[in-house]
Amino acid sequence: MGRLFGTDGARGIAITELTCETAMQIGRAAALVLTKHSKRQKAKIIIGKDTRISSDVLEAALVSGICSVGADAHVLGVIPTPAVAVLVNRYEADAGVMISASHNSVEFNGIKLFSSEGFKLPDSVENEIEKLILDTPENIKLKSSTGIGRIVYEKNAQWDYIRHVMKAVDCDFRGIKVAIDCANGASSECAVKLFQGLGASCYFINNDPDGTNINQNCGSTHMEGLQKFVVDNKCHLGLAFDGDADRCLAVDEKGEIVDGDKIMAIFSKFMKSCGRLNHNTCVVTVMTNLGFMKYAKAENVVIARTGVGDRYVLEEMKKGGYNLGGEQSGHIILLDYANTGDGEMTGVKLLEILAKTKKKLSELASVMETYPQVLENVKIKSEHKGRWQTDRGVSEFIEMYKEKLGDDGRILVRESGTEPLVRVMLEGKHLGKITEYAKTIAQAIRKSFGE
Repeated sequence: MGRLFGTDGARGIAITELTCETAMQIGRAAALVLTKHSKRQKAKIIIGKDTRISSDVLEAALVSGICSVGADAHVLGVIPTPAVAVLVNRYEADAGVMISASHNSVEFNGIKLFSSEGFKLPDSVENEIEKLILDTPENIKLKSSTGIGRIVYEKNAQWDYIRHVMKAVDCDFRGIKVAIDCANGASSECAVKLFQGLGASCYFINNDPDGTNINQNCGSTHMEGLQKFVVDNKCHLGLAFDGDADRCLAVDEKGEIVDGDKIMAIFSKFMKSCGRLNHNTCVVTVMTNLGFMKYAKAENVVIARTGVGDRYVLEEMKKGGYNLGGEQSGHIILLDYANTGDGEMTGVKLLEILAKTKKKLSELASVMETYPQVLENVKIKSEHKGRWQTDRGVSEFIEMYKEKLGDDGRILVRESGTEPLVRVMLEGKHLGKITEYAKTIAQAIRKSFGE
């Protein structure tokens, strides 16, 4: 059985890979699996989407699938992914669905599923849904007549989410001048209402989505425009979201990028000083910069480390009772306020720290020194997924360079959970050396397994 779900839901090129038929089947199977314990006469599933041209098409297929097995579909419209996680609770829904490919370019799209508690699904539940679609589709029973579900449009969804974020802040942002890059994505409307509503002096860029320009040379994956804008307009900081606004990266007043690792350092230091860092612990991934580890040791912050993916960070947070975790990419989870990575929540809490400490973002970020990192992406053929890991020649080649690098850094080679890529990451004190090693390892993998 092939897998439909990766590290962050089902994802692929919209319509040709992630087809309308697949979306409909996911809607049907998810409705049956996630609502089997519903106490309602008809189960209730909420659906949000980002601004991609394909999101409307996939929404129609999902809604059709959900309603065809007897569940009601409550349509939220264009809204950030974390809003679905919030509103599934507020609306007392049995499950939530978000249509988005996050930071990926416009040709991709994806389907993310949330439980009735607003958490992303564990692998076991996704496997159950997948098995129903791929192995036992005859068990998907369609309804007819009055057994069919209804479609309901939730007109206040954006404002319900915005009010939730606003309640997490106990000061206003008057006097703070902030530039916000919405990536022409799901935050394009919400961010304007939210940050202006909290009193900040705001400049918004890339907040005019047309269905085709999501993440196009903008947002958290393309920070150059925001960096220049912050400096040119003498802003105190800039914030950059990705297409579905579950990520947030920042730019300080000098135009320097403040990535997810530095944001977590800022948050953990501030939360610890206020006595609000649960178990004095921050949950990070294997991709987290060595500089964060050095900061944590100096500040006596305990580190819990997981595999790559905010869902695994969240699982560790829930297991250990921790309330702060995240990834270098800007997925920051503040479990006191959100059940998933929430870019706009991260942004407002960062502004709150600036407002309360009266410090510049560059000063706050200086608590952590970032070690140079080099990342090489190797496109591989789909049939080679997983095979490179068991290739003796490749593994021995990687080990050889690990020995060469020694204690001056580290090497991490992993397969992407969302794209047909092998990511080769090197980190260390000497940029020239790690750049050379990264390119050499990437070329060895490309030679044997590349497109």
